[in-house]
Order: sequence, then structure tokens, then C-alpha cells
Amino acid sequence: MPVWCACVRRMSYPTSQLEQNCVLYARMQNARNLLMILKAINFKEMATCFLTANGIKVTVEDAKCMQANAFIQSGLFDEYQCRKSSAIFRINLSVLMECLGIFGSGNSFSGAPETYARLKMYYSGYGTPLTLILEDGGVVTDCSIKTHEAQETLDFEFYGTNVVNKIILKAECLRETFNDLDMTSEVLKILISSDAPYLQLSTFGHNGSTYIDYPKDSSIIESFECSEAQTNSYQLLLLKPSTKALSQASKVCIRTDSRGFLSLQYMIRIEDGQICFVEYLCAPEEDEE
Repeated sequence: MPVWCACVRRMSYPTSQLEQNCVLYARMQNARNLLMILKAINFKEMATCFLTANGIKVTVEDAKCMQANAFIQSGLFDEYQCRKSSAIFRINLSVLMECLGIFGSGNSFSGAPETYARLKMYYSGYGTPLTLILEDGGVVTDCSIKTHEAQETLDFEFYGTNVVNKIILKAECLRETFNDLDMTSEVLKILISSDAPYLQLSTFGHNGSTYIDYPKDSSIIESFECSEAQTNSYQLLLLKPSTKALSQASKVCIRTDSRGFLSLQYMIRIEDGQICFVEYLCAPEEDEE
């Protein structure tokens, strides 16, 4: 069975038998909004989708010590129905994104190079494909994407009650910081303290050591909460994919828990002004005093 197949034809949307019988039915005026969110976590081929009445969580993992989650709340859709308390499956994320963008970036049959299609999405339950119906300029494309049985995902046990440090800052400045860091370094060291330098990011690569400090009263920091001084190192190779979300974000929330686990929460505004969140979780590379 092919991973996905598509056919293009001129017709109106199929009617509601699918809508009435499927586990998931969702409709969105602009498929690009969903595509933007998924781009922020697209660093591995396979993803796990969790369906609930409140929306969809898409999870991607790497090396059993890093996890990215995109939260697509039901309010981002024009219509959203999930007829089970929960459902779960794995899917090829690259194929899903390819299908969502089939009419975009110059591929539009309607002649509008930057437009994206209207989307209907169906999932009928365990073992069935995820079906996308995209329409642009009167041309309709059906995409049937094979789903797989879900595997157990990591539980980082990262709970708000265990968070000891929380910093909210403007994403634009953090983007500049990542450009200045030495990406030949194996680790990114993050220091958070109630005393100067407050927040410090450092790398140790072929070009020497790089230290970037953020005073807590800096104009780029919106909120600074530190209840426990910490210095932790994280594999830079694992954190690099988070720059996909950083490139789209307007704000970033940096949190660490009592074990030194790191949470990077990115607030992303999509085209119609709505907000969605993407989170990267990473285990510390080593214990630091």
C-alpha cells in the first residue's frame, strides 16, 4: 500500500457521510496555517498524533532525550469534531506537510502562486488512513496518508509544580543569539541565577568560548522568575531543530525544573491573528553544580 496517494479533479466537496461516521472531522479555510505549525517540529520523518476534543497534539522525538510538541487547538479550525475521548496514531510528517502544501508556493492550479487550499480532514479510526481534501480555485485534491500504530512516547514528567525557573523573552533577540553562538560546540550551557549575569548562554567550539548575557531588567526580557540558581548543559545537536520554531515565534518561554530538564515554549502567531504553541523538551547532558 503506498504511503499516500492523491487524485486531482474538479468537483464540489464530498458530502457528509464521512463527516458523520469518522472519529475526526476538521475543516480549515487555509491549509497554510496548519502547515506553518507543523514546520516548527519537522525534523524527523515520523510523528505521533494525539486526537482529543480540545484539539490535536503532534509529537516528534529524537534520541530518547528530546521531544517536540505542536499544540493545534480546536479553535484554530473553522469546524472541529472528535467523536472519541481520545485517539492516537503515527504518521509520516513529511508526507503530511507535502500534501498540505500541494497548492501552495507556486503549485496552485488557480494561478495565484501564494494562495493555499481550503482543507477538510478525516480520520475513521484505528488502521484507517488520514484523508485530506484540499480545494483551490475549483480544483479538488484527495490525499490518503497511511497511518501506523502508535508507539509509546517519552514522558519527561515535566510538571508546572516542579518548575524552578521561568523566563519569557522576545524571540527576535534569541534568534540573534543563536546566530552568534558557535554551532561547532557539542553543548549549549544555560545559566540562570537571581544574581548577575542572571541568564547566560554559552558554547565551547572550534572558535573558542562564547558567552551571551541577558540582564533581568533587559528590554527583551518580559518576565524573569528564578527560585533556584542552575547551570545545565544540553546537547546542541538536539536543540538545533528548535530553531525551526524560533524562526516563526514572537515570544519564547524558557523553563527549567528541579532536575535541570529544559522546556522551550514558542508562541507562534498564524496569519489570521490566532496563537498556537510549540514546545521543545530536552534532558540535561550532565549534572552541573
